[in-house]
Amino acid sequence: MNINEVMQELEALGKERTKKIYLSNGAHEPLFGVATGAMKPMAKQIKKNQPLAEQLYATGNYDAMYFAGVIADPQAMTHADFERWMDAAYFYMLSDYVVAVTLAETDIAQDVADTWIASGEELRMSGGWSCYCWLLGSRKDAEFEEDKLRQMLGQVEQTIHTAPERAKIAMNLFIYTVAMSYVPLHDLAVETAQKVGPLEVSLGKPKSKLISASDNIQKAMDRNQLGFKRKYVRC
Repeated sequence: MNINEVMQELEALGKERTKKIYLSNGAHEPLFGVATGAMKPMAKQIKKNQPLAEQLYATGNYDAMYFAGVIADPQAMTHADFERWMDAAYFYMLSDYVVAVTLAETDIAQDVADTWIASGEELRMSGGWSCYCWLLGSRKDAEFEEDKLRQMLGQVEQTIHTAPERAKIAMNLFIYTVAMSYVPLHDLAVETAQKVGPLEVSLGKPKSKLISASDNIQKAMDRNQLGFKRKYVRC
């Protein structure tokens, strides 16, 4: 399939209701409103195709950018490529669920994520912390340095309350993910979650809401999910 065929197919798969949901979460035109599950048959047909992924991502169409992440060949992407993709990621569903997810399937994931966390830019920080969540939730514990993750939990505890909104949400998820998916630091993550306490986030909407890593950890423990690892990062 070429880019024109893919765009036509995406447009045909678009639903007004889905489009409204994406718009309410920060997406903007152009977009069609394609449910991620509806993309799977086309993804199976195309498999990995980095040149096509690059063309789709460059359209600025949210659905095309998302699908670019689905068919991208992460190992073919460099640090500079990920920086370029992050530059174009204009809201969290792109930074955290397209760019960070694609990055999580590479050998350079931690290095790139570290630079984003240190950047001070909201969506880069969010993408960096989110990438660690995808990594921790899919890779063996032995692939991580325990001391580094310990320091990162300390960093979260000290900075989360003053972090930009989206970074705050991703950092909260990081505490939860360490607690549930990186067993060696489960107890420290639980302790960190208790110290941080509930967080008030506005999500760009008039009414703010409270999020709590402690509550979510407890719910996951009740479901016997300690040590959870997913088989695939991308859909």
